[in-house]
Amino acid sequence: MTLRKLGFACLAAGSLWLPVPCAQAQISDDIVKVGVLADMSGLYSDLSGIGSVVAARMAAEDFGGTVLGRKIEIVSADHQNKPDIGSNIAREWIERQGVDAIADVPVSSIAFAVQQIAKDRNRVLLISSSGSSDLTGKSCSPTSVHWTYDTYALAQTAGKAMIEQGGDSWFFITADYAFGHALERDTAAIVKANGGKVLGAIRHPQDTPDLSSYLLQAQNSNAKVIGLANAGGDTINSIKQANEFGIVRGGQKMIGLLTYISDVHGIGLQYAKGLILASAFYWDLTDESRAWTKRFMERSKKIPTMANAGVYGAVSHYLKAIKEAGTDEAQAVVRKMKEIPVNDFFTKDGSVREDGRVIRDMYLFQVKSPEDSKYPYDYYRLLKTVPGLQAFRPLAEGGCPMIAKKS
Repeated sequence: MTLRKLGFACLAAGSLWLPVPCAQAQISDDIVKVGVLADMSGLYSDLSGIGSVVAARMAAEDFGGTVLGRKIEIVSADHQNKPDIGSNIAREWIERQGVDAIADVPVSSIAFAVQQIAKDRNRVLLISSSGSSDLTGKSCSPTSVHWTYDTYALAQTAGKAMIEQGGDSWFFITADYAFGHALERDTAAIVKANGGKVLGAIRHPQDTPDLSSYLLQAQNSNAKVIGLANAGGDTINSIKQANEFGIVRGGQKMIGLLTYISDVHGIGLQYAKGLILASAFYWDLTDESRAWTKRFMERSKKIPTMANAGVYGAVSHYLKAIKEAGTDEAQAVVRKMKEIPVNDFFTKDGSVREDGRVIRDMYLFQVKSPEDSKYPYDYYRLLKTVPGLQAFRPLAEGGCPMIAKKS
């Protein structure tokens, strides 16, 4: 019996409560293989893409290149922002190439599909750049961990801040797929819970170059806040085109509910200045984050996004858990990930919750003006640190089927 088959036998026996001797340290196929599944060429490639591959390789190298005496290998592929392609790659990796864990996975609809495949095949999924809070809610899995941020935390951090600044009426421009829907839903709930009103919403297809008609509807709503529930190239286009229409100059506020530093770089400080955003990471926060960023940029030639930093953190923690668990069997590793505190260059005293949600601080930033930016990528001013227990949805409210209901 191969080690991987032995792992399945142990899992099956464990589910039946049979006494099978599976405690012996074991690595399936004598290698630990992590696949970075990302957008390498489309509208999310700047926030994910090659940067996430570099981050995963850095994590493996910083761990020493081996775990339990076995080599760590990083592979990568482009899912082209298509769920069918992403699913096919995941199956190929698992069934033919012996991939033990899949990391990053931008686009929530793809993450949902890959999460189910990983669960069915007993592999680990380390989600960094997909945002839907349903990934640890109704769709939670015993073999997946949602690492960097989610739509609830973005809404709780940035959406709530806008309400506190007087932005009590909202209109949403939403990307028409799972992530956009979840971000609009979670933000709208927080707006209403804090006494605000949602005046309307409109949804656009993913990767829409011309957003003028959507922006005009938002402008004509007279909402105090226009919430962008989209990401990547769609966010960049929304903000650039909003400037052409003079929306912010006309008195309405605009918020990118998911805005990466790569988006700000693409927009330019001239147009992005004053923008309020939430993030789990900013390269210039601490000496540790600056040192890691310097190493990252030497290899990638780009500034790291929170998705890239999240891949590094997730892969590092995964490898630690394998070492502690003495096996790469997926459920055993994820259980160990939940036991070990999360500490790296951008997460201090974090934890992996029972539903797979990583609890860490979130940050509220404002984009600087060109005049206030003193050196390359000096883009953000920190407004507020939101503790993880306040930023992320309470465990009891998520609807995760794995969580036993307390009487």
